Amino acid sequence: MKTKIIDCTKTIDDEALQQCGKQLRQGEIGIFPTETVYGIGANALDEKAATHIFEAKGRANDNPLIVHVADFDILEQLVEPPSEMEQKLIDAFFPGPFTLILKRKETVPNVVTAGLDTVGIRMPENEIARKLITYANCPICAPSANISSRPSGTKLEDIQEEFDGKVAFMIDGGMTTIGVESTVCKVIDGIPTILRPGKITPQDIEEVVGICKLDSHLFQSATGKVESPGMKYKHYAPNAEALMVYSDVEDTMIQLIKENLRPNTAIIGFQEHQKYFPNQKFYVHGHIHQLEEIMHNIFTLLRQVDREKPDFIIIEGVKKEGLGIAIMNRLIRSVSYRYIEK
Repeated sequence: MKTKIIDCTKTIDDEALQQCGKQLRQGEIGIFPTETVYGIGANALDEKAATHIFEAKGRANDNPLIVHVADFDILEQLVEPPSEMEQKLIDAFFPGPFTLILKRKETVPNVVTAGLDTVGIRMPENEIARKLITYANCPICAPSANISSRPSGTKLEDIQEEFDGKVAFMIDGGMTTIGVESTVCKVIDGIPTILRPGKITPQDIEEVVGICKLDSHLFQSATGKVESPGMKYKHYAPNAEALMVYSDVEDTMIQLIKENLRPNTAIIGFQEHQKYFPNQKFYVHGHIHQLEEIMHNIFTLLRQVDREKPDFIIIEGVKKEGLGIAIMNRLIRSVSYRYIEK
């Protein structure tokens, strides 16, 4: 398959997007940007097309896909009527970096939901993604565009080689604005429960409905059937062995890094700490307390460090609150749960 590259970094090429939408509707798969990360999409109502996503990514078929929509009218075709709580969440966070797990209808193929009776629905706010779905005239199922277990793609050049020849098209929309996948939420016993954290925080949800819980598996691997991507398998990982360290005491954080240094170690950490490691390869993921900056940079930085081929990577973590919940959820999985906190 010859992959066509569509450049929408400066202006959106509507004619090209229309052609891409037609290809999706006809069963092809393609890569497109969202506000969170790049996605690899297929017609969500086409079982065979959805299967091609799993093949291209090397993704386990018990890992459900998220269905992306461009308008509210199509929800009636995909899911049962939402509860009052679910509707409040839809009203507050659609469109945006938010996925809601809802009771599905039979129109959604089993391969998309991993055989579950629920499906994750998201309405992206990225203009390219919304136009593509509209032109396709069908919902688009799409996980992150990366080979399974690898860091997600936040710019096309990071993932282009991985998928060249495996997809019909790739749409280049530049660097994504957020940098981690959407928050995934399910209402359980009337309480919104975050299954995968993202830009929409527990505090954001509490401000809308007054209550929110965190799933118990956010910082550990889940087993059995899971309703959200990112809960069960190794994810977001660099090729090199990696360790994450965290302390809310700066001197302790610095000491943890020094105690775990090995030959050919790369450090991913705070701008303010670079001065303590003048002889080490040091990659800045952001400034202390600038969590949006770290969230935006982390996946691309993991790929950049990988290209330098270190033998070992040490990553500085952040406090598990607010956006830090999403950052730590991704980083703990990226280091395969090798994590020291003091």
